[in-house]
Amino acid sequence: MSDDDVKIETPSVSEEAAPDATAVEGEAKKAVRRSKKKTVATGIIYVNAGFNNTIITITDPEGQVLAWATSGSCGFKGSKKATPFAAQMAAENAAEKAKVYGFEKGDIVVKGVGHGREQALRGLIAQGITILSITDKTPVPHNGCRQPRTRRV
Repeated sequence: MSDDDVKIETPSVSEEAAPDATAVEGEAKKAVRRSKKKTVATGIIYVNAGFNNTIITITDPEGQVLAWATSGSCGFKGSKKATPFAAQMAAENAAEKAKVYGFEKGDIVVKGVGHGREQALRGLIAQGITILSITDKTPVPHNGCRQPRTRRV
């Protein structure tokens, strides 16, 4: 064998790093596949205030839910879920989750006759959410249920 036939190559630093670089690029491609979080500046805030719980739902203008919270999800149990303080905590928690999407202002739709109606609005204001309008969608019976028949004597 002559010297021309035998070639001994020592790997350079760039060649050793190349396989690691491709592995890193493969991992980076997986990270790119994640969907972007959409930015929503305005939306609709639904406050469902019942006698037992208060549910706050924040949606985009089309109605797709961005964030929600309830008095129960904030750690309150039993009759404490129906308190105004629990409703305020739920509203602050939902607003905090919606801030990730860039949520700043919204229309409020209130439903129900629970104690947390007004306090939930104060919780949203405390988190810096601008209120554009307040609508009350509480169902009200126009004539009510049928009266029972008169008793025969």
